Amino acid sequence: MKQLTRALIAVLIVSFILIITVNKLNAAQGYSGGNTLTIFNWGDYIDQDLIKRFEKETGIKVIYETFDSNEAMLTKIEQGGTSYDIAIPSEYAIDKMIKEDLLIPIDHSKVPNLKYIDPRFMDLSFDPNNDYSVPYFWGTVGIAYNKAMIGDIEITSWDDLWDPKFKNQILIVDGAREVMGMSLNSLGYSLNDTDEKHLIEAKEKLDLLTPNIKAIVGDEIRMLLENGEAGIGLVWSGVAQEIMWENEDVEYVVPEEGSNLWFDNMVIPKTSKNPEAAHQFINFMLDPEIAAQNTEYVGYSTPNKGALKYMDEEVISDDRFYPDEELTAKLEVYENLGKRMLAYYNDLFLEFKMHPK
Repeated sequence: MKQLTRALIAVLIVSFILIITVNKLNAAQGYSGGNTLTIFNWGDYIDQDLIKRFEKETGIKVIYETFDSNEAMLTKIEQGGTSYDIAIPSEYAIDKMIKEDLLIPIDHSKVPNLKYIDPRFMDLSFDPNNDYSVPYFWGTVGIAYNKAMIGDIEITSWDDLWDPKFKNQILIVDGAREVMGMSLNSLGYSLNDTDEKHLIEAKEKLDLLTPNIKAIVGDEIRMLLENGEAGIGLVWSGVAQEIMWENEDVEYVVPEEGSNLWFDNMVIPKTSKNPEAAHQFINFMLDPEIAAQNTEYVGYSTPNKGALKYMDEEVISDDRFYPDEELTAKLEVYENLGKRMLAYYNDLFLEFKMHPK
């Protein structure tokens, strides 16, 4: 009898340990709703002190994971293996997620701090009425250039990059939309153009830029420009700002022909096990003081008009990163062009990358 009792106790202990272990694993993977919030965001794209503050104020435990591309984020959410409560994709990915029915509508009554978002950044083409997303950060694509390296030259337009005096001095990001968009804008076309004749024209113009290109690179473009490995770079505004913090010789300009206006917005995937906490978190991040603190940490431009009064005047008056309405009107948000047209953009970009120097 004693042996049977010991065996039963042993089984109970092992079962208890297994339950605890499984629960911990589930929580770590975001499978548990309850009092847990699982956030999926770009790397180094939030002040971690704010997560601790949210946990302290709400008692909700945050599990935080990162991705390095919209495509990687989409793949994980489409697979549905992890129950993310919040994700922060870019505009064209949001459009795709809406069309593929991957998102829960935002209940605006639970996000009263939405009133602080600048109306310019609401109701955009990728999410009319902001039914599914709330602005987090925004920015532009432009040109970073090192004044000490290229001499007394002021760059103002995309066309300037084709000047032969910049031979082997330009780094560009490895992105089909950004590079094809640059060429389309330089020709006076929309960066969402789908006219194949215009796209071929843009690709042929890119071929002419080849002698000036030093390299087509990924995230390392920041380090290379910081260290003066090249005089000019096609970059996102947030990257440019980080470079400028490290190298005071670097300047940033949004070209006069126009460029891309990008957004990263907060969304609630249908995988969410805790949409209530997701709404709480979104509203928390929209509080003006919270948004200001997060903006100072991340360095990108905030869409939160209420946050501006808590920020350094020198920062918010810098029209390189907070362009005025006249320039903003020239900027375009990337549209989801559909699989066939995106594949065509990628094919042309690949041909350009293979073009002999």
